[in-house]
Amino acid sequence: MTESASEGLCIGIVAGEASGDRLGAGLMAALTAQCPGIRFLGAGGPAMRAAGLDCRIRSERLTMNGFIEPLLRLPGLLRARQRLRNDFARAGIHGFIGIDFNGFNLVLARDLKRRGIPTSQFVSPAVYAWRSERLRYVHRALDQVLALYPFEPPLYVDSGVEAVFVGHPLADALTEPPERALLRSEFGGAACGGAACGGADTGCVLAVMPGSRPAELTRMLDPFLDGVARVQAARPDCLALIAAVDAPAAGRIEAALRRGHPTVRARVVTGRSTDVLAAADLALVKSGTGTLEAMLLGVPMVVAYRLDPLSAWLVRSRLRTPWVALPNILAGEALVPELLQEAVTGAALAEGLLAQLPRTACLRRRFAELAQMLGRGASQQAAGAFLDLLARRGVLT
Repeated sequence: MTESASEGLCIGIVAGEASGDRLGAGLMAALTAQCPGIRFLGAGGPAMRAAGLDCRIRSERLTMNGFIEPLLRLPGLLRARQRLRNDFARAGIHGFIGIDFNGFNLVLARDLKRRGIPTSQFVSPAVYAWRSERLRYVHRALDQVLALYPFEPPLYVDSGVEAVFVGHPLADALTEPPERALLRSEFGGAACGGAACGGADTGCVLAVMPGSRPAELTRMLDPFLDGVARVQAARPDCLALIAAVDAPAAGRIEAALRRGHPTVRARVVTGRSTDVLAAADLALVKSGTGTLEAMLLGVPMVVAYRLDPLSAWLVRSRLRTPWVALPNILAGEALVPELLQEAVTGAALAEGLLAQLPRTACLRRRFAELAQMLGRGASQQAAGAFLDLLARRGVLT
């Protein structure tokens, strides 16, 4: 794309959580490389702001999960969406990209599409998991879906929405993972003196990924830490590395350890979830993007999740896929254990984790096959597909 062709091009872009912020920053960089002079306006986190976003709303203000939390925060979310509508109208944006955060972005995209603005969504709504009526709503909101997984585009056939499999940026980013031995030495030595107490140098390292949102930590921390204690009772050489997304999350985890689990041998590591997983032999992971990251790093895992009771009832009434963990969905089989809602107990988590250790070699082979399928230059593919949409709509010449 020449600079003259893209001069003055302004794209609305919205991400509402940390994982979307990382995806958005990569996409912005790829769009800038392919379309010099492009500008971005909208909502995002620190990575997107660093990539040049004219940020009107920080995504840290939008992050939420489940069905109940959005209802409780509805007035603020409605104000945020209206502000973005107004800012997009004043700026005269030429196209819109929602980055995940589907509940918020699809409503915004629907309004923009009605005004004739090309709309795209980077990360498909979970139409594979929900009943088919969601496709009709997606059609009213989107011209294009940039899908991370190969099983998604066939679901959009005859829907009126263009769906393009672009691969997953994480698969591209982790082709050269962090150095495992150095990380184990760093984390194990700092935590308990390394091999002297059966730590990371010679023993088993368990990555613990309890989530990033306060509500997730409230629901997940106690059973996760109970599970860790039970694993360590069976494997005294096991060191737990607990990933915290930021300092407030780290404080909550440290407080939970002191309050209810003082004997757990653990180190809380802030802002380095990839390094925590790369150092591990085994992982206990909250359902979500962390399961994909563990798979790409070849780490056997147990996947768990708890929602508030009403949200859980709504999900169970609408879910149509037999699995929730991405490795299982991608493989089409139960590669890793899934424990949900009342099944999330310390005893069940520990049992599942200990059963994974003998399967390590087999799981790593299967994980490598799935990773190869996803690595295809996702940000560049997504940028090219979106610019092609703009060209077909006459926005670019």
